[in-house]
Amino acid sequence: QVHVVESGGGLVQAGGSLRLSCAASGRTFSNYAMGWFRQAPGKEREFVASISWSGGTTHYADSVKGRFTISGDNAKYTSALQMNSLKPEDTAVYYCAADWAPLGRTMIRAYEYDYWGQGTQVTVSS
Repeated sequence: QVHVVESGGGLVQAGGSLRLSCAASGRTFSNYAMGWFRQAPGKEREFVASISWSGGTTHYADSVKGRFTISGDNAKYTSALQMNSLKPEDTAVYYCAADWAPLGRTMIRAYEYDYWGQGTQVTVSS
């Protein structure tokens, strides 16, 4: 079993920054991908960013490109999401996900991940 935990959410004014962290523990993988998704009230969960095990491949949703940066630490099975220039529409519960993946590959669809954190609330005030 893999346990995923996020941290770092909170309340910030528009234009501000937050950094989310994610850690996977338990039965970890030799190769894996980690992803961030978010879900706003009344909306479906959507992809935000993902990173390959090697860290060499990243993907971002168009809505966050240039503002958010995903990073990862292979040895520690952790990921971070640096969020800058936050907008009110970024308000959501942010989820970290992890799963096995071929080396260098990321996954951008929620159904591709079996292991999820409990979520952390990010609120951006206008």
